[in-house]
Amino acid sequence: MRFVLAVAALVLALVASAQEPVTEEIIVTADWREQAAAALAANVSVLDADTLEDAGVQHFEDVLLLVPNLNWSGETSRPRFFQIRGIGEREQYQGAPNPSVGFIVDDIDFSGIGMVATLFDVEQIEVLRGPQGTRYGANALGGLINVRTRDPGTETSMNSKIEIGSDGLVSGGLAFGSSLGRGDAAYRVAVQGFQSNGFRDNAFSGRSDTNGRDELTTRVKLAWAAGSDWDFAATAMHIDLDNGYDAWVNDNGFTTRTDDPGKDSQRSSAGALRARWSGNPNFDLISITTIADSDIEVSFDGDWGNDAFWGVPYDFTSATARKRETWTQELRLLSQPGAELFSGTTSWIAGIYWLSLEEHNDVLELYNAAVFRELGSEFDADSLAVFGQLDTDLGPRTALSVGLRGERRDASYADSDALAFSPNESMAGGHVSLTHELNDELTWFGSLVRGYKAGGFNIGPSIPVDRREFGAEALWSLETGLKGRWRDGRLSGTLGVFYSSRHDQQVSTSLQIDPQDPLSFVFFTDNAAAGYNYGIETEFAWQLSGNWWLDGSLALLRTKYDRFDSPTVALSGREQAHAPSYQFAFGATYRSPSGFFTRVDYQGRDAFFFDDSHDQRSESYELAHVRAGYEWERWAISVWVRNVLDETYAVRGFYFANDPNDPLFLPQLYTRLGDPRQAGLTMSHSF
Repeated sequence: MRFVLAVAALVLALVASAQEPVTEEIIVTADWREQAAAALAANVSVLDADTLEDAGVQHFEDVLLLVPNLNWSGETSRPRFFQIRGIGEREQYQGAPNPSVGFIVDDIDFSGIGMVATLFDVEQIEVLRGPQGTRYGANALGGLINVRTRDPGTETSMNSKIEIGSDGLVSGGLAFGSSLGRGDAAYRVAVQGFQSNGFRDNAFSGRSDTNGRDELTTRVKLAWAAGSDWDFAATAMHIDLDNGYDAWVNDNGFTTRTDDPGKDSQRSSAGALRARWSGNPNFDLISITTIADSDIEVSFDGDWGNDAFWGVPYDFTSATARKRETWTQELRLLSQPGAELFSGTTSWIAGIYWLSLEEHNDVLELYNAAVFRELGSEFDADSLAVFGQLDTDLGPRTALSVGLRGERRDASYADSDALAFSPNESMAGGHVSLTHELNDELTWFGSLVRGYKAGGFNIGPSIPVDRREFGAEALWSLETGLKGRWRDGRLSGTLGVFYSSRHDQQVSTSLQIDPQDPLSFVFFTDNAAAGYNYGIETEFAWQLSGNWWLDGSLALLRTKYDRFDSPTVALSGREQAHAPSYQFAFGATYRSPSGFFTRVDYQGRDAFFFDDSHDQRSESYELAHVRAGYEWERWAISVWVRNVLDETYAVRGFYFANDPNDPLFLPQLYTRLGDPRQAGLTMSHSF
């Protein structure tokens, strides 16, 4: 606690630093109206294009630790499931897709399938922590991640980048855009390919690429101002992550022994059309239409070995083919200046949102080449929401915001085991928030938010009939804090505290039915009586001079289950899974007028429970990254090293029996390790 207060005091006291104004105010696009981050009554982190370029390499995974209280599950080859303040899923093995953390790319909903977040030609990533009960409803109980790629411009531009590195890394990208021959229309195209081996050597096959990454990103964006009343923005993207999945080892190392290496691929084709009509003096009408089609394959070697290694016939494999389609339509009315309510003090927003989701899953599990389990399932869900918000000026420095959202969700599920469910729920969320400018440099904010998450069901023959369905979860969050900008934007900082109370909290656990079968798991979700999450978050960015920048963040988190015991472990009073009690990130950037530049990052997080099904924990760890290079004219070249100290750390852990040579078949902890040290060279050109 003393360290947090010291950092906060440093951030808020550095107002005496001198000199040149250079930092532009950060605009958040995930709100109903685009506005400055300092004006939002919420804790939000924004990673801009420069930060993504200097601190990242290929994927959102590279910069994830820069965001306070953001974690991810190493269940997949790239982050697909996220946790914000300890809230969020760690996997989707069965049942309905029902993420707690929203994930949006250029207006398109990829919640629960966030592997598409490659970094090439990305303008900004915004992370809104806490429930977004009036913005995105059921998909944002824990928070929202909003990725915005570069928009078209009428001036001709081109950016290219090539990279090579250890672990067989080869990457190349090209982005270009210009006017479409008219001053009011423009386009932008981005294409990038990336390959690496995946930091594993397979001793059985002699290959080093069974855990490899083969990633393709293509994107086309159009912008068109059609007369004085209409503006259009269209996006089409195809992202193909054809990644291997051979990450688990019986001795928790980097040398695998699988005879059936797995796969973790996601092929997503998606599009969005945003139209704005401003032909009425009282309001603007915004229409956002999106469609996404994703094919996902998740397969793995369930025994993590081969018969020769085990010395007995012992061969389990699992493969899931998942197809997900989503359609969304949103209509939004935004009041214009002069059309405010209550004597011109209150602007307003009203709208309607519709989401249609269809998912088909085919699961095939084999034991010694014979079919052990086969299941096909269909899930459909339609959500219809209405929302509204009033923003009132209570004085020259004080603003009040009140928002409400009501949602109806109708779902259906059927599978080849003759199970069928048709859950229907009505849910409501909202917020009351207040901001007050204490002076020209410092703003106080406070908010009370209610978020929600739809219920669901459990499948499998071992689930009792009366426990097959579970209800919706509600979350009340109280937040307050300070945001400041000093010395014409050379220094900015935030300090926030929050307390979240979870009601009918959904808790997912699993149980290994047969200790001699590593695939015989029953996955079970139930409603806990309650739980709570509270903590402190602080961030700062400081330009010390014309050449030096510092940035950093620090988060403390406390979580607890209240009055809940699962079939496998007593959880009452225990911390929640994937909720480290502290996280920090500090970065320093130097840019010389001569063209030399460098950035150093130092990041860390505390130990955390791997799961709710057992009491095994990770170890705390710290990572250091560095990049240095030279810029001249329109060229740049840099060398970089990720995980400079070659820290060994775990990003996911299972606890179960998987050793046929153990006569008692006792459970053991198996961990998936994060990426070791990697070095590379990047060259880019732009005009």
